[in-house]
Amino acid sequence: MQFGFLGVNYKNALLEIRDKISFTEGKKLEFFQRAEAVGVEQCMVLSTCNRSEVYYIYEKEEQERQIWEIYREMFSDVDLSGCLVQLSGEDAVAYLFRIAAGLESLVLGEDQILGQVKEALDDARTMGYSGKELNKIVRDAITCAKRVKTEFRISEKSLSVSSVGIRKLDEVFSIAGKRVLVIGSGKTAVLALKYIYEYPVERVVVCSRTEQNARRLLEKFDRIEVISYRERYRVMAECDIVVSATRSPHLTVRREQFCPMRRMAFLDLAAPRDIDTAFGQEELVTLINLDTLQGIVEGNRREREELVERSKDVIIQGVRETQEWVFQSRMDETIASLQQRCGVIVEDSFTYLDRKMEMNEREKKILRKVLNASLQRLLREPIQEMKRIGTEEEQEEFQRVVRRLFQM
Repeated sequence: MQFGFLGVNYKNALLEIRDKISFTEGKKLEFFQRAEAVGVEQCMVLSTCNRSEVYYIYEKEEQERQIWEIYREMFSDVDLSGCLVQLSGEDAVAYLFRIAAGLESLVLGEDQILGQVKEALDDARTMGYSGKELNKIVRDAITCAKRVKTEFRISEKSLSVSSVGIRKLDEVFSIAGKRVLVIGSGKTAVLALKYIYEYPVERVVVCSRTEQNARRLLEKFDRIEVISYRERYRVMAECDIVVSATRSPHLTVRREQFCPMRRMAFLDLAAPRDIDTAFGQEELVTLINLDTLQGIVEGNRREREELVERSKDVIIQGVRETQEWVFQSRMDETIASLQQRCGVIVEDSFTYLDRKMEMNEREKKILRKVLNASLQRLLREPIQEMKRIGTEEEQEEFQRVVRRLFQM
């Protein structure tokens, strides 16, 4: 029994290729069924925007090639030359452990992938394509990933400019109880709103050059107020904080059109800049822009990389323990056969003695226990020796001997 991996990800396939290799629910089921047809009965599909990968348990070397062929045939209209990566054994186990911990993610150490791995295993189990071996390996990877996240907290070192910007804003100005104007309705502005609402703000107003886009944000943030872009300076005079995150090539807040009359903070999350740098000279204004934030983000990135290096020992240890289990589990069938043979002998012996001796129910129960314990004692050391066997060749030889000796 061996663990295998095959797939493409953002490291070896361009987005235009990954877009064509998405596993829909129908594709997943098709893969499971075709893998089962060649004898691979345990499979898991991990399909995200950055990867389309399959993990499986196989018995014969030829099944690795067959899984490769199934994958290629399912996406025959896509040129996968140089894109497909296939691993087996400890290399495949180690890769899954790194995946679950976020160490193979585009955003190093991100948390979302762990939930996606759990969901992938749940899908395989629901469809009936996950057994003892696959469950054990994937769950060990999930457990190890949780330990890495708890001990090293890699994801807490934010690489999002929006997150870093809002945290820096709160550090220097305090967001709680403030009135906030957000200019923009794109991805960066949405993230900024998400982080702003982590604080007990008094009021949040949003405007965008396209008012319709701003109003769509009401579906996600029902507490915001939406105003016309032309009204931004009027509302700005009522606010304490201004956050601007647009893709405009021009300034959205100009110094000559707005004069701060009290302490305010401006957070510019745009490139090119949205907010006039002249505000940085105002005594009443705190201005934060990408010049400040990029340094923090880069520092966080370096810290993440250091934490990743420190976490590798935990992953190596987890992989080693799982591999030991995988190796020993190859003898499970032989051990189970021995136990079954032992059970047959116990029942045969008990039946014979029951016919020859007069015993009450208590004595019969004791006799059966004694017979079983005696045979288990005889088998204990051979079974322990099986679990200590060091190579596959020795395992196979031991299995042949046991089958011959016990006529199994």
